[in-house]
Amino acid sequence: MENRFYYRGMDRSERTAYEAMLAGFDSLAPSIRVPYSRSGLGDVLFRLKLDNPEIFFVTGCHYRYAQGADYMELLPEYMFDKPRVREHRRALDARLDKLLRPALALGESGRLRFAHDFICENVRYDKLKKSYSHEIIGPLQNGVGVCEGIAKTVKLVCGRLGLECVIAVSRADPERPNGYLHAWNVVKTAGAWRHVDATFDNTLTRGGEVRYDYFNLGDRQLFRDHRELLYPAPECPDCDGFYYRQAGLSLTKPEQTASRAAQALRKKRNAFIFHWRGGYLTRDKLLELAYLIDSEAKKNGRAAVYGVNWPQAVVKVSFTEREPGTKIETELADESESDSGGMDE
Repeated sequence: MENRFYYRGMDRSERTAYEAMLAGFDSLAPSIRVPYSRSGLGDVLFRLKLDNPEIFFVTGCHYRYAQGADYMELLPEYMFDKPRVREHRRALDARLDKLLRPALALGESGRLRFAHDFICENVRYDKLKKSYSHEIIGPLQNGVGVCEGIAKTVKLVCGRLGLECVIAVSRADPERPNGYLHAWNVVKTAGAWRHVDATFDNTLTRGGEVRYDYFNLGDRQLFRDHRELLYPAPECPDCDGFYYRQAGLSLTKPEQTASRAAQALRKKRNAFIFHWRGGYLTRDKLLELAYLIDSEAKKNGRAAVYGVNWPQAVVKVSFTEREPGTKIETELADESESDSGGMDE
């Protein structure tokens, strides 16, 4: 599904430059003549690549400009030579055809979850931030990526599965001297737009259980721990589509947490996850909930350890061999906290 969201927000000269650049990149042209764009061709290129993640092989451009001319000559920088680009394109098409075949029969929500879970189950965050990790070949061919490459992969997969998907980009963090951007997706399902941050869920997914703390969030929930947008994106109103709520794991009463703990222990599970929706999740409230869960754990000769995503009020309870006291650890979803960075400005 073609979804050129950023193209639709451009003025006429920007669109003309966008179209010329896209055609030139697709044919692997050594130079591209484009009209002069007052907003800057670098910004047009950046938005073009957000719209078209399949243009993974363009790393940047130089340009030449003659005084008085009404056009610039763009000189693209390609990641590989022409034969290698064509080879990678064929390999990616074959990879996607095979990968997406099982998802084609799913409904909208199932297809979106498929795209999200592929990232969480198959992609490792690349702390070294290699160049290909910023593009779809990182996650799809090498199993590694940074937020930019992950968001581009989710967009490409969603598009192939018939879902409207946009890459959202936050503003740079002013406290980071080198600049720092973060990218995630806004996806339309059941007629409404929702935020999906597969990178943040990827950083939280440990021990084989996929996390959905950032799956189908409205604006109010998402921006509790995301910076403001660099470019406008579709509005995402609050809704009941949040994954944990849909799965019956969004709890509002303390006794529900005890019941969930007892159920997990009966099934000999080592952990369970829940979202707290019964007011603000403060440390005092968590200690109240932990008291009930600890009581259930002790009945089975176990102890509980708590991992908490405070901004999204999601708690992972892990059962261990019995030990004194209640252990609470803060879980950080932001990849920058692990010295992994995001999109370089």
